[in-house]
Amino acid sequence: QLQASGGGLVQTGGSLRLSCRAPGRTFNYRTVGWFRQTPVKEREFVAGISAAGDSTLYADSVKGRFTISRDHANTTAYLQMNTVKAEDTAVYFCASGILYGSTSGDDYHYWGQGTQVTVSS
Repeated sequence: QLQASGGGLVQTGGSLRLSCRAPGRTFNYRTVGWFRQTPVKEREFVAGISAAGDSTLYADSVKGRFTISRDHANTTAYLQMNTVKAEDTAVYFCASGILYGSTSGDDYHYWGQGTQVTVSS
Protein backbone atom coordinates (compact mmCIF):
# COMPACT_ATOMS: atom_id res chain seq x y z
CA GLN A 1 0.00 0.00 0.00
CA LEU A 2 1.44 3.32 -1.05
CA GLN A 3 1.26 6.16 1.46
CA ALA A 4 0.86 9.65 0.04
CA SER A 5 1.47 12.63 2.29
CA GLY A 6 2.44 16.28 2.24
CA GLY A 7 -0.80 17.85 1.12
CA GLY A 8 -2.25 20.92 2.76
CA LEU A 9 -3.24 24.51 2.26
CA VAL A 10 -0.89 26.72 0.23
CA GLN A 11 -1.24 30.19 -1.23
CA THR A 12 -1.18 30.90 -4.94
CA GLY A 13 2.41 31.06 -6.11
CA GLY A 14 3.65 28.98 -3.21
CA SER A 15 5.27 25.55 -3.06
CA LEU A 16 4.46 22.16 -1.65
CA ARG A 17 6.17 18.77 -1.76
CA LEU A 18 4.18 15.56 -1.83
CA SER A 19 5.68 12.23 -0.82
CA CYS A 20 4.72 8.70 -1.76
CA ARG A 21 6.27 6.00 0.37
CA ALA A 22 6.13 2.28 -0.33
CA PRO A 23 6.69 -0.49 2.22
CA GLY A 24 8.82 -2.73 0.03
CA ARG A 25 11.69 -2.53 -2.42
CA THR A 26 9.67 -3.88 -5.34
CA PHE A 27 8.54 -0.26 -5.60
CA ASN A 28 12.00 0.55 -6.91
CA TYR A 29 11.40 -1.63 -9.96
CA ARG A 30 8.13 0.03 -10.90
CA THR A 31 7.26 3.24 -12.66
CA VAL A 32 5.51 5.84 -10.51
CA GLY A 33 2.82 8.28 -11.45
CA TRP A 34 1.02 11.13 -9.75
CA PHE A 35 -2.62 11.77 -10.59
CA ARG A 36 -5.15 14.25 -9.29
CA GLN A 37 -8.92 14.43 -9.08
CA THR A 38 -11.56 16.95 -8.11
CA PRO A 39 -15.32 16.51 -7.56
CA VAL A 40 -16.02 18.06 -10.94
CA LYS A 41 -13.17 16.67 -13.02
CA GLU A 42 -12.13 13.16 -13.91
CA ARG A 43 -8.87 11.81 -12.61
CA GLU A 44 -6.00 13.24 -14.62
CA PHE A 45 -2.37 12.35 -15.02
CA VAL A 46 0.07 14.84 -13.55
CA ALA A 47 3.57 13.36 -13.78
CA GLY A 48 5.38 10.07 -14.16
CA ILE A 49 8.87 8.73 -13.58
CA SER A 50 10.56 5.58 -14.80
CA ALA A 51 11.73 2.83 -12.48
CA ALA A 52 15.34 3.93 -12.84
CA GLY A 53 14.39 7.55 -12.31
CA ASP A 54 16.09 8.65 -15.51
CA SER A 55 12.96 9.53 -17.49
CA THR A 56 10.08 11.80 -16.54
CA LEU A 57 6.81 12.82 -18.13
CA TYR A 58 4.52 15.73 -17.30
CA ALA A 59 1.08 16.96 -18.16
CA ASP A 60 1.20 20.22 -20.09
CA SER A 61 -0.67 21.97 -17.30
CA VAL A 62 2.17 21.42 -14.81
CA LYS A 63 5.23 21.35 -17.05
CA GLY A 64 7.86 23.75 -15.79
CA ARG A 65 6.22 24.07 -12.36
CA PHE A 66 6.15 20.51 -10.96
CA THR A 67 9.03 18.08 -10.63
CA ILE A 68 8.76 14.36 -9.99
CA SER A 69 11.65 12.48 -8.45
CA ARG A 70 12.36 9.32 -6.49
CA ASP A 71 14.69 8.04 -3.82
CA HIS A 72 15.40 4.33 -4.18
CA ALA A 73 17.14 4.04 -0.82
CA ASN A 74 13.98 5.19 0.95
CA THR A 75 11.46 3.65 -1.51
CA THR A 76 9.85 7.06 -1.83
CA ALA A 77 8.73 9.22 -4.73
CA TYR A 78 8.13 12.95 -4.60
CA LEU A 79 6.19 15.61 -6.40
CA GLN A 80 7.63 19.07 -5.92
CA MET A 81 4.93 21.62 -6.71
CA ASN A 82 6.10 25.19 -7.36
CA THR A 83 4.22 28.29 -8.44
CA VAL A 84 0.94 26.61 -7.63
CA LYS A 85 -2.32 27.91 -9.04
CA ALA A 86 -5.93 27.67 -7.90
CA GLU A 87 -6.56 25.04 -10.57
CA ASP A 88 -4.01 22.77 -8.90
CA THR A 89 -6.48 22.24 -6.05
CA ALA A 90 -7.31 18.53 -5.99
CA VAL A 91 -6.79 15.25 -4.23
CA TYR A 92 -3.42 13.91 -5.37
CA PHE A 93 -2.78 10.19 -5.70
CA CYS A 94 0.42 8.32 -6.29
CA ALA A 95 0.44 5.03 -8.11
CA SER A 96 2.92 2.50 -9.37
CA GLY A 97 2.95 0.18 -12.33
CA ILE A 98 5.10 -1.55 -14.89
CA LEU A 99 4.54 0.44 -18.06
CA TYR A 100 6.45 3.71 -18.21
CA GLY A 101 5.05 6.52 -20.29
CA SER A 102 1.39 5.79 -19.82
CA THR A 103 -0.89 8.61 -18.71
CA SER A 104 -3.80 6.24 -18.10
CA GLY A 105 -4.60 5.25 -14.57
CA ASP A 106 -5.58 1.81 -15.88
CA ASP A 107 -1.88 1.04 -16.39
CA TYR A 108 -1.04 1.67 -12.74
CA HIS A 109 -1.87 -1.22 -10.42
CA TYR A 110 -0.99 0.00 -6.94
CA TRP A 111 -2.49 3.17 -5.50
CA GLY A 112 -2.12 5.32 -2.41
CA GLN A 113 -4.98 6.83 -0.46
CA GLY A 114 -4.66 10.40 -1.75
CA THR A 115 -3.66 13.66 -0.15
CA GLN A 116 -5.61 16.91 -0.42
CA VAL A 117 -3.93 19.99 -1.88
CA THR A 118 -5.82 23.27 -1.60
CA VAL A 119 -4.49 26.43 -3.20
CA SER A 120 -5.93 29.67 -1.85
CA SER A 121 -5.85 33.02 -3.60
